Amino acid sequence: MSVENIAVQWMDAFNAKDLERLLSLYHDDAKHYSPKLKIRQPETNGLVTGKDAMRAWWQDAFDRLPTLFYKITALTANERQVFMEYVRELEGEDDLLVAEVLEVENGKIVASRVYHG
Repeated sequence: MSVENIAVQWMDAFNAKDLERLLSLYHDDAKHYSPKLKIRQPETNGLVTGKDAMRAWWQDAFDRLPTLFYKITALTANERQVFMEYVRELEGEDDLLVAEVLEVENGKIVASRVYHG
């Protein structure tokens, strides 16, 4: 599977709020960094490791933000990484431009890092 395909599957699973499908794209020991994570869970310094930590993080987001939706604006990839640009849409908030890099090894995401203002 191409890294672009993994990115599209990631976006589809996230927007469907299908946590298990989303996590199935990740290696068991994957790392995820997000500025929002750093704000909401300062003890993590923005970084969580492993599917259990990511499950807790995203389940909390899905529960708190039921109208959260991401719309892809661009994908740029090489054989190991994909740079996703997307718009974060949330009812009652201004749209936010977001970038995220997924690092892929052997068909699984081993690291993801979110960038936004």
